[in-house]
Amino acid sequence: MAVSLTAANRHDVTQRLPLVDAVPSVAGQAGHPRHRFQRAQGDRAYGSEPHRRALRRRRIQPALAKRRTPHGRGLGVYRWVVERTESWLHQNRRLKIRYERRADIHMAFLKLGCALICHRYLKSSFC
Repeated sequence: MAVSLTAANRHDVTQRLPLVDAVPSVAGQAGHPRHRFQRAQGDRAYGSEPHRRALRRRRIQPALAKRRTPHGRGLGVYRWVVERTESWLHQNRRLKIRYERRADIHMAFLKLGCALICHRYLKSSFC
């Protein structure tokens, strides 16, 4: 959907809304393309009320774990999707350790890695 490149010391929470805004339009029903996905999942780091309000303003239903609630079998069950995708990206040597000094070259490798993941997923789904 979308990918961004930031410094290693940037907190994830500061990058959530720009990343959500970077998602391109998706074709929906005839006549009206969907501009955003319908639901966003996240862990307790994203569970603050300002983040929930910002997602609702974008007409996205927030499925964020609430802070100071006991851990259970809730939203954490789906965390493996993100972790799995990151491990697929780290199978590429140039993405696991950043060797490039220039951000544009590293971003090109990152997009290429995402394209390869999508290609492999689609290939396995339709073959």
